[in-house]
Parts: sequence; structure tokens; C-alpha cells
Amino acid sequence: MELQVGVKVLLKNKDGKYLVLQRSEEKYPGVGAKWDIPGGRINPGFSLMENLKREVMEETGLEITGEPKLITAQDILKTDKHVVRLTYLGFADGEVKLSDEHKEYKWLSLEDLKNLEPMDRYFKEVLSSLND
Repeated sequence: MELQVGVKVLLKNKDGKYLVLQRSEEKYPGVGAKWDIPGGRINPGFSLMENLKREVMEETGLEITGEPKLITAQDILKTDKHVVRLTYLGFADGEVKLSDEHKEYKWLSLEDLKNLEPMDRYFKEVLSSLND
């Protein structure tokens, strides 16, 4: 079984809205166009924060401001791999420039975010643990 580590971040802007990204069906045919947050697998040899900042820049063109706070750790167990996903809460502002991994983005209130569908099931777990 392969072990992977992933980092994700729930980004909040100065207006108190949270960024969500809709995956591209072409890039992720097995998962589909579900809503999720920026992040991905880490590159060994780089810190978690370096990896998180790289993923956010690659996927959104945004820079994280301040120091993100760890909010959850999850085990994602599949037949051939075990992914440990660390999710942070962080801040960013600016104009989003999506990569080809995603087809749409929205800045939403926490209440609107919790009702968004279709949503990645692991992101849904993160949201259910949040109190704003």
C-alpha cells in the first residue's frame, strides 16, 4: 500500500467568504465535477507550508497571507493507497486564475458553502466539523 500526504486549505477573503473550486471532469473523470478546496499531494523534501503555498498558487494564482491554521487531519483509505490529508484555514485575496484542474470557482459564505452540491465527500467532512 502506498502512503501519500495531501494538503488542502479553506481560504477566506477580506469579505469573510470562502473559496471553492469545481473540478474539471476532463482532468478528473473518475471523480467528476465536484466542489472542493485548493490543495494536493506534497512533494517530499519541502515543508507542508511550502507545498500548500505551491498548490494554491498553481490552482488559483493566489498567495496565502499570514500563517494558515491546521483544522483537520483525515485518513483516506483506498485499495492501493492510504492518503493522509491535512486541511488548513488560511487567508488570501485577489483575482483567482484557475488552472486546467478546475473549471469554476466561487467565494461563498459558510452557510452557502455547506449547502453546495455536488461536493467532495472529504471536504464535506471538514465543513461539518467547522463552527464559524
